[in-house]
Amino acid sequence: MYAIVEIAGQQFKVSKDQKVYVHRLPNAEDEKVTFSNVLLIDNNGAVTVGAPAINGASVEAKVLKHLKGDKVLVFKKKRRKGYKVKNGHRQYLTQIVIENIVVK
Repeated sequence: MYAIVEIAGQQFKVSKDQKVYVHRLPNAEDEKVTFSNVLLIDNNGAVTVGAPAINGASVEAKVLKHLKGDKVLVFKKKRRKGYKVKNGHRQYLTQIVIENIVVK
């Protein structure tokens, strides 16, 4: 059984006991979170598609920890002009574990 759910503006394919890295959530560590914007559920071949979301369906998760992602280097250059800029960026992430997919 898996579901496609929208978390923090992005869509994720999740299943039970799966760990997922999402954009930083405002919840504290070890706190339960419920995502109600479930777009699709596949229950052993029985597919339910929402329009746009499935009424009564939700995904329950637990926040494991907050962390920062790997550094991404951004390098800009314009040839023959002497213009070079090097920047770095580290995204703030939250690791969650999916505890349950609820279907009504």
